[in-house]
Amino acid sequence: MNNSFQHALPKFYHQSFDGRQRVIIENVSPELDGGKYPAKGVEGGRVVVEADIFVDGADTLAAEVCCRVTGTTAWECSAMTPTENDRWQGSFTVGLPGEYEYTITARVDHFLTWKKGLVKKIAAEQNVLLDLQIGALLVEKAEERADKADAKLLKSFVTKLRGKKVEAASAAALDEQLSALMERNPDRTCQTTYDKVLRLMVEQKKAGCSAWYEFFPRSWSEVPGKHGTFNDCRRMLPMIAGMGFDVIYFPPIHPIGYTKRKGKNNALVANPGEPGSCWAIGNSDGGHKAVHPELGTIDDFTAFVADAEERGISVALDIAFQCSPDHPYVQEHPTWFTWRPDGTVQFAENPPKRYEDILPINFESEDWQNLWVELRSIFLFWISKGVKIFRVDNPHTKAFPFWEWAIASIREEHPDTVFLAEAFTRPKLMARLAKIGYSQSYSYFTWRNTKHELQEYVTELTTSPLKHFMRANFWPNTPDILHEEFQRGEREKFIIRLVLASTLSANYGMYGPAYELCEHLPVAEGKEEYLDSEKYEIRTWDLDRPGNIRAEITRINRIRKESAALQQNNNITFVHIEASPGNEHDKLMAYVKTSDDGSNIILTVVNLDPVATHRGWLRFPLEQFGLSHLHPFKVEDLLNGNQYHWNGEWNFVEVNPRAMPAHIFRVTLS
Repeated sequence: MNNSFQHALPKFYHQSFDGRQRVIIENVSPELDGGKYPAKGVEGGRVVVEADIFVDGADTLAAEVCCRVTGTTAWECSAMTPTENDRWQGSFTVGLPGEYEYTITARVDHFLTWKKGLVKKIAAEQNVLLDLQIGALLVEKAEERADKADAKLLKSFVTKLRGKKVEAASAAALDEQLSALMERNPDRTCQTTYDKVLRLMVEQKKAGCSAWYEFFPRSWSEVPGKHGTFNDCRRMLPMIAGMGFDVIYFPPIHPIGYTKRKGKNNALVANPGEPGSCWAIGNSDGGHKAVHPELGTIDDFTAFVADAEERGISVALDIAFQCSPDHPYVQEHPTWFTWRPDGTVQFAENPPKRYEDILPINFESEDWQNLWVELRSIFLFWISKGVKIFRVDNPHTKAFPFWEWAIASIREEHPDTVFLAEAFTRPKLMARLAKIGYSQSYSYFTWRNTKHELQEYVTELTTSPLKHFMRANFWPNTPDILHEEFQRGEREKFIIRLVLASTLSANYGMYGPAYELCEHLPVAEGKEEYLDSEKYEIRTWDLDRPGNIRAEITRINRIRKESAALQQNNNITFVHIEASPGNEHDKLMAYVKTSDDGSNIILTVVNLDPVATHRGWLRFPLEQFGLSHLHPFKVEDLLNGNQYHWNGEWNFVEVNPRAMPAHIFRVTLS
């Protein structure tokens, strides 16, 4: 570059600036915090990228989105297409878990610009002889860029374009073979490349679609009241696999502290023989890298993990970074905790609540580096035992820089790990955890119960920037949470929330067997906690208790596995329903989900009222599929096998909760 010219340039132009690069690329999506954090993808999945792309004047543009595995050199590029208002969209498919990179290139396509003008001039019956000569020059330059085979074909077109017969030359100019040859051999001399290479973290498939089943292994002895073992739990595997779950989540399986041990129903003092809360981790038998002796051995655990994997089930472990006062860390690393003036360790508090059986870890410890390394080693220990999925307890109460470092460094060796954040907290904290590496997050679904609340929340998750990095996992219940809607004991309400959780989100879970047995008694009126909570005692469950909803769970999980549309999140359209006279407008809720390739369309209609039948007229969005509002089509209710032929966009629906409080329709439009 001429030195005198360079000094006259604005400061933001770098030395490689080329003023012939006229195309502008901006407002790229996804791009998290200016590229600081990676967007998220799923193994084998499709990633959609958008950007504003434009140029001065009326030239025709060509744009591509390019992707590669981080650390490799070759880009794989695919064409982007314009949508509206200079917005362009493209996509690419990713492979195995790991970190990828992507960017966008765009250029003026002089051939397409020329061809578009030629078509208009021919239609206007103008003399195009000179235009054909211009086109021949463009093709001739492409011939110089092409390989031997393409160059030969391009040369033949140059001859045709320079022929004396205008009609024949014009036909050659409009030949699709020529367009394909020019597209394969573009002129990239003045191409613009987006000024950032953006990152994408691709995770294993269960990060994107999973069905979780939580249970306490200590409750599954064949002898009532006796402490269960990992070997006892192996008899649960056929039932859980048969119900269609693909992740088993164990609460903490470590030794439990004795000091200030909690008793039944969260009593401050435990009676002799009571097992305590398994979240009060650690005693003389070990800490976070040990198993409770009554559950068995590490070898028993790894054998359970292997058996589960053979059935397609991954075992997820709870990682809770907190300690019983008896945990070895307290004596070995006292600076990792906060000490009070009276010489005692600060226990967890949420005034007026006191959790004296749990000691929080001090992330402002002067020994923070050794603390970080040790906490990360807990994950690595269990990964070595076959665990790749972790549910992390209250991660928002631990330092964000720790999580960013720990998850990134773990994934350098183990890119197929999945981290679920149990973060029922403020929105910005949940979003930050997702940005810095968490694969999934617990959500507000539990407390979104009306039609308006549900539609507003799901719309936020699937249309705002959250959709690029935060995957909500919908849980209707947990051992900590028995929502007041369940406390009336209506079996239909349990099915309603099951349908909503499993069809609104690709990731959902339940605390079982409490859920399938419709457990509904709270510890006290106005409390969202279970009576006789399994957190504090060993329970005996009758899995065949009358009124259970295991058959419904099994059917819905099978529908999910057979329906690609339900295996993703950002493809949902809420559907308008006009309530019939005498029916409440906010009780029927409907939504459509569509697979990426459009081959699978699922329409779910849910009656949010567990008691009364509701009816209405549903408007199916045929225009979304390029069809007229009079188009006839077929729907099949996958819950009961009934089939209906619908005509046009408006069709009658009725949902009787006593029979089944929802329809899950597979839509066939052809």
